[in-house]
Amino acid sequence: MVKERARILVVGGGYVGMYTALRLQRKLKPELNRGEAEITVVTPDPYMTYQPFLPEAAAGSISPRHVVVPLRRVLDRCHVVVGEVTSIDHAVRTAAVSTLATAGQDGSAELFGYDELVLAPGSVSRALPVPGLAEYGIGFKTVEEAIGLRNHVIEQMDIASSTRDPALRDAALTFVFVGGGYAGVEALGELEDMARYTARYYHNLRPEDMKWILVEATDRILPEVGPEMGRYTVTQLRRRNIQVLLSTRLESCADRVAVLSDGQRFPTRTLVWTAGVKPHPLIAASDLPRTDRGRLRCTAQLTVDGAEHAWAAGDAAAVPDVTAAEPGAETAPNAQHAVRQARVLGDNIAHALRGEPLETYAHRYAGSVASLGLHKGVAHVYGRKLKGYPAWFMHRAYHLSRVPTINRKARVLAEWTLAGLFKREIVSLGSLEHPRAEFELAAGGNPPHSPSDDPKG
Repeated sequence: MVKERARILVVGGGYVGMYTALRLQRKLKPELNRGEAEITVVTPDPYMTYQPFLPEAAAGSISPRHVVVPLRRVLDRCHVVVGEVTSIDHAVRTAAVSTLATAGQDGSAELFGYDELVLAPGSVSRALPVPGLAEYGIGFKTVEEAIGLRNHVIEQMDIASSTRDPALRDAALTFVFVGGGYAGVEALGELEDMARYTARYYHNLRPEDMKWILVEATDRILPEVGPEMGRYTVTQLRRRNIQVLLSTRLESCADRVAVLSDGQRFPTRTLVWTAGVKPHPLIAASDLPRTDRGRLRCTAQLTVDGAEHAWAAGDAAAVPDVTAAEPGAETAPNAQHAVRQARVLGDNIAHALRGEPLETYAHRYAGSVASLGLHKGVAHVYGRKLKGYPAWFMHRAYHLSRVPTINRKARVLAEWTLAGLFKREIVSLGSLEHPRAEFELAAGGNPPHSPSDDPKG
């Protein structure tokens, strides 16, 4: 039993943060009822984003609100604080937290004390010093970016349909994706499929008028599904007139021109950057031990190596892979490991508070599935390789089983069913990004935001 009140601070509301807090709610239910434990979750957003559904949200197959899970509803026994942890001093067990309230006052961060720390801030996009990338690049890690990209693609088709300038039309219909991992390939596949369907409603646009380009620095894409499935994916994308450029890097995108390492130049108004991630900057703002790659050095029990009462998992943690044949291997930073690590992490914190032995995290990678658009996909699961419709169906079935809460499962399944019965939605709601523009103009203020001033528009 917990002998004294235990304050557990969970940093991050993603896969690891939400599932760890959910596990702790269940494992520490008696202690929470007696007031012997309290769980605080600090997260930038009041929801967890189920990232595997972002490509389908961008394609309009799933509503944005069904891609996220409201944390306050799921974590009803936790104290959810919407804010950013800016620094951690584990020597005195305090975390500096910046919230909307502190930002509106003097700007100073609020100090949160804790007894047990769970670090799960996740990762951020790894942006390289490419000229023009900060000005014109679009990320694909959040639901806001996914829906913004969908609106942007349809707006580019509107521009191309209404202009008489051939150069502007060509740039508007050229879509460049950098990064051949899951995010890049699935986003490209779903959006190309959506845009191909949308083109039938434009009298002067054809699918053949659009250029879709995938740029990958290595010699293969989707390494998680294996070399054979990677080659199959390249073949399928090229059959859809998508240019797949392997062993090629983006050198510059200044002035809306994508310049590649092989000398090709593509004037474009759309450049999507999905070329990898890096640990959250918070890790460097703590006094906890890190690896050479900036991730937290962890043990197989998911404790931070050399730091008592500190725990970590997910993208920001270097967790030993005890199932690997080669020594020193680490678990891959993906959702499959994150969800399973969170369960062990929650159990181990409960064990530690009760003086019980800790469990070791051990999970052999089961495989991967990827969607390439409606009814198209690849999968390599438990040694079995699937292509086309069976892989796409497995992709949907697997992620439907993994998305949290029965509520979300039912809503997503209902949307998929309705999408199979009716036509796709092809509406762009880009004005949602500037909801006050119309009123500002009516009130005599500044003119509404012009798409020409928007680096993404």
